[in-house]
Amino acid sequence: MPEETLFKSESDRDRAEIAAYLRSVADKLESGESLTLSAGDQSVTMDPPSRLTFEVEAEREGPTGQPGELSIEFELEWDEDAGDGGGDGSLEIS
Repeated sequence: MPEETLFKSESDRDRAEIAAYLRSVADKLESGESLTLSAGDQSVTMDPPSRLTFEVEAEREGPTGQPGELSIEFELEWDEDAGDGGGDGSLEIS
C-alpha cells in the first residue's frame, strides 16, 4: 500500500516544549476533539476515532558496538473507513 505524507515537522526542542506538545495531543484525544498540526504553510486536521492502535518503539541506529542515535517513537494509527480498531496489548510507561 503506498504511503502519502500529509504533514511533517522536525525541529530541536527542549524537553519542556516537547512535553507541552504531547500534553496538548493527550488533552485533545481525551476530550474527543480533532487534532490540527501546523508549521509554516503546512496544516492538516485529523479526527481520530475513540479507539486507535498505539505503537511505541524504542530504537538505536548506528554501527554495532559504537555510539549511535537513539529514538522513541509514538504512533497513532486507524483506518480511515473502518472506524475504531486496534489490537489489545499491555503497555506501561513510567
